[in-house]
Amino acid sequence: MTPKAQSLRSQIGARIRELRNERRWTQSQLAELLGISQNYLSVLERGQGSFTAEHLLTILKHFNVPIDYFSYGKVTVEGQIQNALARQGAGHLLESTDIIPSSRLKEAADAIRETLLSAVSARQITAIAPVLVAHARNINLPKLKAQLAEAGIDRRLPWVVENTKDALAAELRGELPRQTAVAYEQARLVLQDAFLPWAVTNFGAPRDIPEDILDADIASEKSKEETRRQSSDISKRWSILSRIQVEDFIQALRAARD
Repeated sequence: MTPKAQSLRSQIGARIRELRNERRWTQSQLAELLGISQNYLSVLERGQGSFTAEHLLTILKHFNVPIDYFSYGKVTVEGQIQNALARQGAGHLLESTDIIPSSRLKEAADAIRETLLSAVSARQITAIAPVLVAHARNINLPKLKAQLAEAGIDRRLPWVVENTKDALAAELRGELPRQTAVAYEQARLVLQDAFLPWAVTNFGAPRDIPEDILDADIASEKSKEETRRQSSDISKRWSILSRIQVEDFIQALRAARD
């Protein structure tokens, strides 16, 4: 057994022991629920054996906990988001095998929403571009925008979509494998159709709307001013305070297909 596999086995055993104690269950009670002996449960909780998938599903259902409950230690939201983006099309992002998938990030739209909500990494934000390419036909973009509106950051989605469609258009002007070119053009058309109503609405919106600070390193008035000077026309149009440019989305598309 590899060290990583042993570590995961010990991690799951420890979390199940913690859960049992939190719910004031004895080993005997949990062993009876799982259909195993108390001695064997003790072995599993010490990480000296593996719970079966049936055991884990029984525990999840009976104690009403999500599968990512079994993640243990320094599992960050950023790490979970990065793994989700990598699985959904951003293949250039490193996926950590130490992080159990979060039940909140099962779909591409979930990964995009949480990336824009957290906004902790420019690299993750631009990684939305290849995810949109992979799932453009299946993501309900108006619904996603409405979800972000509940948090007061709905302008982030049109901003990402405009950057992505412009990045796709730029790449389509170069030499691409036929399959890639077809996928890019299909995604660009889907994004364009979703974007047009947003652009019309934004054109008539008041220009004194508050800036949405996207970059995580903006922490002072000086950094705000510097970012304003460096921001793109797209960022200015959507009142998004960010140094991220279309070129950054282009680089994400290229990295994802390498």
